[in-house]
Amino acid sequence: MSIVGVVDVLRGKPHNPVGPDGRMALADHFRELRARLIRSALILVVLFLVAIFFYDQLLELVQHPYNEAQQQLKGKTSTVAVVNDATGGLLLQMKLCGVVALIAASPYWLYQIWAFVVPGLHPNEKKYTRMFAAVAGPLFIAGVALGYYVLPKGLQVLISFTPNGVTNLIDFSNYFSFLMRMLLVFGIAMEIPLFVLLLNLAGVVSGAAIGRARPWIVVGTMVFAAVATPSTDPFSMLMLGIPMLILFMLSEIAARILDRIRGRGAHRPDATDQWADDQASPL
Repeated sequence: MSIVGVVDVLRGKPHNPVGPDGRMALADHFRELRARLIRSALILVVLFLVAIFFYDQLLELVQHPYNEAQQQLKGKTSTVAVVNDATGGLLLQMKLCGVVALIAASPYWLYQIWAFVVPGLHPNEKKYTRMFAAVAGPLFIAGVALGYYVLPKGLQVLISFTPNGVTNLIDFSNYFSFLMRMLLVFGIAMEIPLFVLLLNLAGVVSGAAIGRARPWIVVGTMVFAAVATPSTDPFSMLMLGIPMLILFMLSEIAARILDRIRGRGAHRPDATDQWADDQASPL
C-alpha cells in the first residue's frame, strides 16, 4: 500500500456524499470506525513507549501506597513485596506501562468514541454529551486522587491481620491489580451523582423525587462505600461515602433549580409517581 493509501485509511474520509444530518453510507461508517480505531491504537503504542522510558518513576508512584502502609505498621507486621517467576518483572512492566498508556490516551480515544456517535444524536442530546464530557473527566480524576490518598490506610488495616511471627508476602502483580481496582471504584463512584443530574436534565427524574428518596440515597451510599472499599476500617468508607453524599446533595440542589427554571415544580408528578397513579386509577 502506498503512502497516499495509508493516509487515506487513517483519515477515514467518506467515499459517498454525506447528508445534511450527518447520515452516511454503511460502508463509510465502517471506514470511519476503522480509521478512528487505528488512530487510537497508534496513540496507545506511542504512549506505551513513552511510559517504558519513565518506568522507574511510574513504579515508584505505584509503590508509594505500599511503602506508606509499611511505615504506618511501624514494624508490628512483617511484609515484603515480591515478584514471582522469571517473567514476572517483564509482565509487570508491560502491564504497568499499558495501563498508564490507556489512561493517558483516554481523552483522545474517548473523543473518538464521542465524535463517532455525535452525528447520530439530536442537538439537545449533543448538548448533554458535551456537558458530561466537560464534568466527568475532572470528577473521575478527583475520585482517583482520593482513592490514592486513602489506599495506604486500607493496606495497613488489611496487612495488620497477618498473624504474629508470619511474614506477609505481597505479590506485586496482584497488588498492582488491587491498586487499579481501588482507584477505579473511587473514580466511578464520583460519577454517580453526575448521572443523577443528567437524568434530571433529560426529564427522567425531578429534583423533588430526588429529595423524597434522600434517606434511601444516604443509606445506599454508605452501604456502597462499605462494600466498595477493601478494608474494614471506617476511615476508608467515610472518605468515599461523604464526598458522594455531598455530590448527591449538590446534584439535588441543581436539579431543583433547573426544575424551577423550566417551570417544573414539585407539584408536577414525575414519571414514577404518574405510573403509580395510573396503576391505582380505575379503567
